[in-house]
Amino acid sequence: MSLRRRLTLSLITILVLFAINVGTHFWGSYARNQSMDEYRDSVSATQLTTEIEQLLADQLQQILFLATLRDTTDDQLDEEELQQAEDGIVTIIGKIQKLGKLSHSITALHYEQLWQSSSNLLQGWLDFYRGYNDPDFDMDMDDPLPYLEASQRLKELEQRQSFIAVQRAAIIDRTISLTDRITVIAFLASIFLTATLGFFLVRYTNTSLKRLKTGTERIGSGDLNYRIDNIDDDGELGDLANAFNDMSDKLRNAIYDVRKAKDSADEANAAKSIFLANVSHELRTPLNAIIGYSEMLHEELGDEGEVDRPQVRQDLGKITRSGRQLLSLINDILDLSKIETGKMSLHCETFQPKEIIAQVCDSLEPLLREGKNELQLSDLDELTTMYNDATKFRQIFTNLLSNSCKFTEQGYISVFARKVPERSGWVEFSVRDTGIGMDEEARSRVFEAFVQADSSTTANYGGTGLGLAICRNYCELMGGSIDVQSEMGAGSTFTVLLPSDPELAHADA
Repeated sequence: MSLRRRLTLSLITILVLFAINVGTHFWGSYARNQSMDEYRDSVSATQLTTEIEQLLADQLQQILFLATLRDTTDDQLDEEELQQAEDGIVTIIGKIQKLGKLSHSITALHYEQLWQSSSNLLQGWLDFYRGYNDPDFDMDMDDPLPYLEASQRLKELEQRQSFIAVQRAAIIDRTISLTDRITVIAFLASIFLTATLGFFLVRYTNTSLKRLKTGTERIGSGDLNYRIDNIDDDGELGDLANAFNDMSDKLRNAIYDVRKAKDSADEANAAKSIFLANVSHELRTPLNAIIGYSEMLHEELGDEGEVDRPQVRQDLGKITRSGRQLLSLINDILDLSKIETGKMSLHCETFQPKEIIAQVCDSLEPLLREGKNELQLSDLDELTTMYNDATKFRQIFTNLLSNSCKFTEQGYISVFARKVPERSGWVEFSVRDTGIGMDEEARSRVFEAFVQADSSTTANYGGTGLGLAICRNYCELMGGSIDVQSEMGAGSTFTVLLPSDPELAHADA
């Protein structure tokens, strides 16, 4: 369970206990108020009953006195006295009605009996007052039964009200006692639960934070393989532990990438150092030839004897070939520099690939004769015109064929071309030789700049290691690709795939 859920559950539990405590308090207050109201009503009803009983007794004495006075004298009551007498009767009736409002359901029957008996009694008294001055009115006021019946009913109601008041007082006492006990229990339970939950939360949080601290110290000290796996939390603390573990993984991967990049940089630096050594050798070779033959011609022309024109022509040819070789090396270096800086661009035009390949093969005839190799050209007549960069197309096959001539002796070099049936608008070219071949490691690095198969390759065959890197970049720039298949001692096959359709050329380039 997460820390958030634990805290939320603890808070909810405490709030529930608090709500129970508050609810109990309000319930007790409400119950006490209800009981107190009923108790007050009972007390008021008891007092009112006593007052009505006294009024009835007073009224009875007055009636008996007036009845005696009427029988013995001829005195009559004036209007004011009659009105006062009727008001007294009305007052008693009003108090009895008020007593009915204070009565409860359990005293309703007693009140009904009281109301019937008192109504008969008071109506008789009211008739007596109203007919007092009438000589023909005759009413026996000496009958005590109506009064006794009303008085009895009033006493029964009074006793019932007193009993109810005692019960209400007892209920109030029990309610107060119960609410006090519940309040104390809930308060003690709240304290206990709060302390218990606080203890477990503090212990749980402290344990988890200690484990996090240990993990951060281990990770900070460089132990990136350490994992914070012993935190029983799927929330914030668990997420924090996972974040530290992810950070450790990323740091380990980053350090690995940095080391790998450093190794690659070291390898690239070493490769460039070897390249500089190789290229300086490659540049010095034609330069030495140019300087050497130029000095020889200078000395030869300074002699007074006849000039050997065939020899001079031969030396000038060697100077020209060395200059072209030097220019080719410089062009390769400049082209690679443009490619790496992104300044190399395409100059698309329509050309015949068959003618360019034939021209390249003719220009490499001296290299073929030097290596005693035989060139085989497939039927290129089916090739249509292409729309692409003709200069780069020429450079690609010049590099591939010169490479094959360099690493092949007394073998065969073949050039194949075909339209790709499954890809409309594409042409596939293959340059195959029977040279020394390459192993798997060399194949994986053959298109990298400044790289040759191994140091012995440079020592035995020369070169700067730029030709195939330039071929790959040219193919990608022209919207195509280049691939190689080779085995040690079984030769190599370079396959170039290029678009011939103008739309494809523009889209892929």
